[in-house]
Amino acid sequence: LWTSRQPDQRLPESSDVLHSLVDQSVDHPFSRKGYEHFYDGEKNTGYLSWRLRIMSRKNRATRSQQAVPATVPQAQGPNRPRSAPTVPHQLDGDACREALSFLVHSPDEASVFEKMRITLQHHQDLVRDPQQTADVFKTFPRFLDIKGLLTQDFLLLFGTETACKMFEKWDTAFKIKIIKEAKHLTQSTELCRLLNAAETLEENDDTRWDSDMASLLLLLYLLPPTAGRKRTTISPSDAVDKMVHFHKSCCSIDEHLGEERVNNPTSTLGAFDKLFKSHYVFNLSYEESLVQLYTFVQTTVYNIDINTTDESPRIRELRAKLLN
Repeated sequence: LWTSRQPDQRLPESSDVLHSLVDQSVDHPFSRKGYEHFYDGEKNTGYLSWRLRIMSRKNRATRSQQAVPATVPQAQGPNRPRSAPTVPHQLDGDACREALSFLVHSPDEASVFEKMRITLQHHQDLVRDPQQTADVFKTFPRFLDIKGLLTQDFLLLFGTETACKMFEKWDTAFKIKIIKEAKHLTQSTELCRLLNAAETLEENDDTRWDSDMASLLLLLYLLPPTAGRKRTTISPSDAVDKMVHFHKSCCSIDEHLGEERVNNPTSTLGAFDKLFKSHYVFNLSYEESLVQLYTFVQTTVYNIDINTTDESPRIRELRAKLLN
């Protein structure tokens, strides 16, 4: 009797199956008689009929949920777990702890680079552990005083070909075309300044940007910031401050110029390259207002996870324009 099917209306109420139920009733103060039969065969109504309809709907919903298993969203970009194709033999246990102690105190940079190579897995496990990620610079303090360690980690994670793509492709494949596309946008004062700086080889006093940085910032106009989870939008000019900050070098102009003659100064393109790579080395999420820009750089410039990354139509459209 208790199935998900409705009772057969042709079944007489006097039958042995329903007789004991039909003769009973439940209180129903809003009905004409003040009560309701468990089942009325002529009208196919009553408590029993209503209850079976409810059970039938629940059974259909359960079968539907079982037929379509829930999918867990896959982590994107820097937060996506990945195996390093070029990682050397990794230390663990006491050997790893000994290497970490050596890293903290060794003045020999070559030895530090080698120890960092063979403890990369420990470093990656650390930054992906929510309980320990804040201690990464306590465990690996040499990231703060030896240049090149971040680049080495990224190279081990992705290989030489991927690590070099920004410098190899920006000037030849992207920069000029990005400037051309930006000229088709509605021209604001700030956009005109960036376009002027992007087409000028020397640093522009009007914007403080050199050509490379100005062309990168044009992407914020071609791929405007989205509202994201906070549901608040910001303008491309405001998003600039989310990506670039100026800091005083705390030295005189003469000291700075003298240092430049000895060391090759870091270009703005090189600075952005390190900024992007730091997301992957330290498992950092993209700044929400810069997700469009970083995702474009990730998939289109570095070709990282291009077939598995969720991209907006704007990103796909801009890539098609630039590469064709």
